[in-house]
Amino acid sequence: MSRLNLLEETRYEKLPVSVYPDPMKASLAVAQRIADLIKSKQAKGETTVLGLATGATPVRVYAELVRMHKEEGLSFKNVVTFNLDEYYPMQPDAVQSYVTFMKENLFNHIDIDPANVNIPDGTLDKDEIQAYCLDYERRISAYGGLDLQILGIGRTGHIGFNEPGSAPNSGTRLVTLDDLTRRDASFDFGGKENVPTKAITMGIGTIFKAREIILMAWNQKKAEIIKKAVEGEISSDVPATYLQLSANVEFVLDADAASELTRFDTPWLVKDCHWDEKLIKKAVIWLSKTLNKPILKLTEEDYNNHGMAQLATERGPVYNINIHIFNKVQHTITGWPGGKPDADDSQRPERAEPAKKRSIIFSPHPDDDVISMGGTFIRLADQGHEVHVAYQTSGNTAVWDDDVLRFTEFAIDFGKMQGQDSKGLEKLYENMRSFMEVKKPNQPDTEEIRNIKGLIRKGEAIAGARFAGLPDEHIHLLDLPFYDRMKTQKHVSYEDDVKIVMQLLQQVKPHQVFAAGDFADPHGTHKVCFDIILEALTRLKAAEEWTKDCWLWLYRGAWHEFDIHEIEMAVPLSPQEVERKRLAIFKHQSQKDLPVFPGDDAREFWVRAEDRNRETARAYDQLGLAEYAAMEAFIRWRF
Repeated sequence: MSRLNLLEETRYEKLPVSVYPDPMKASLAVAQRIADLIKSKQAKGETTVLGLATGATPVRVYAELVRMHKEEGLSFKNVVTFNLDEYYPMQPDAVQSYVTFMKENLFNHIDIDPANVNIPDGTLDKDEIQAYCLDYERRISAYGGLDLQILGIGRTGHIGFNEPGSAPNSGTRLVTLDDLTRRDASFDFGGKENVPTKAITMGIGTIFKAREIILMAWNQKKAEIIKKAVEGEISSDVPATYLQLSANVEFVLDADAASELTRFDTPWLVKDCHWDEKLIKKAVIWLSKTLNKPILKLTEEDYNNHGMAQLATERGPVYNINIHIFNKVQHTITGWPGGKPDADDSQRPERAEPAKKRSIIFSPHPDDDVISMGGTFIRLADQGHEVHVAYQTSGNTAVWDDDVLRFTEFAIDFGKMQGQDSKGLEKLYENMRSFMEVKKPNQPDTEEIRNIKGLIRKGEAIAGARFAGLPDEHIHLLDLPFYDRMKTQKHVSYEDDVKIVMQLLQQVKPHQVFAAGDFADPHGTHKVCFDIILEALTRLKAAEEWTKDCWLWLYRGAWHEFDIHEIEMAVPLSPQEVERKRLAIFKHQSQKDLPVFPGDDAREFWVRAEDRNRETARAYDQLGLAEYAAMEAFIRWRF
């Protein structure tokens, strides 16, 4: 690509951006730049001064630096580091402390002098903090400033812990954390109420003094804030936008984090495009939504005024394009998610044959099935398909301790009514209650508590699946081992999880598999569960004939829906079916009212699900298609 074309394509971007296919390739590139800087300074007998960040984003960078140290002899003896921030108050040996993070991910594995490591002190008395922060600035200046500062970005747009409202000339100081930042950290602390409300952070002015700044961001969750930081107006509402003022900054992104930048999201606005079917569908739907006009009412002038003149010229007249895309969208709508028997299926999302299909709905947590696709679940059962549901994890993390005591009390009282000896259960109850009284935030539960929490969710899951119309023998509680292992182990093998899923697939030999495709799930379980299913199917496809006729459909959970242009099957729900779905969700009593991990959204899960399904139906209606009460949406994963 010529420099002129690149400038045209990136004209909405107000700072340099490098995009890599995945986080690993991006991390290796950043690690190499750090290593080159260290070696260059070493050759001159100079000290390298690095500003370091914490969180999930730089983990692979640090892992590669450790590898370079161990395998290639990269030395850190001439390196001085200053970390961006630390929670306040925070003990350095706490699991959530950034001291612990940096030791585990970098410092314990390289030859850096501990005296050269600087991390804000989360144990100070409040009246000591101001003087400490001034001294932190002086120490950086004494080394001649930062050679390179690496950054992540929070969903508020914070860099370091410089939250919205931070001044561009701010220095190291004590700050109050934004509520969204605390919610994002809640899983690590065992609930938002346990996340510190304050932190000590380098200021934006401190970061600006670095001779080189690299901001890294991975995955779809960061795409929205990256677009604001790169293409938006400079504003204290998004502190990362201040980086647009620096001549020494570069954003290093993976493809997912960059996906909402104009050159990737709406490329027709900045360049000529290769107009394949997928891009045409996306562009026409975008134009319809942008102008709030049904697809069939879009005009040539609309195309010309919104960057789509090339499409109109190459594939026009535009009315033919409109009809074509209208039909494609219309053909995604079906009341027969298992395929309509004895019907022409050439324009339908699912096959007509076999008329009665074997389907497995994989649910990462015990309620994802009914929350995400409860209407389709019920429809498949009502239409006579052999439907199975597989609950991949116990979900025992998301149960309140009070419920454990309540259920155990019930068991004790019921046992006494039956004349049973309850001394053992009473002793267990007292032990659990004593543990809970001194339990620390995010401390793993005892095995007995985990088991009871798992039983609570098991009972709810079975009740929900029965309500949807399944016989007990079609309800599978896989209890994949990785879920509990991840609570106590840093590196987890998924081999036995894959084998458990393979065994179920071999037993059922499904024509349809439904799996959670909500990879923005804040706790990461959905992505792990999907990867296990994908690995199991991939292995089986190499050996078993039935897999050739097995389709994999993805649904999304309580967090957000697929974009309209992505949807390949939309199942409309009547008001009565919406109510049936709601009642199925209500079977999960431990998740009603206030679940342990509600995410960003204050609404209950059933409300989120209904609102999302109504919004999907409304979006179809706005494109000029039939108006439905609600819709559940799916995309097909092709191997």
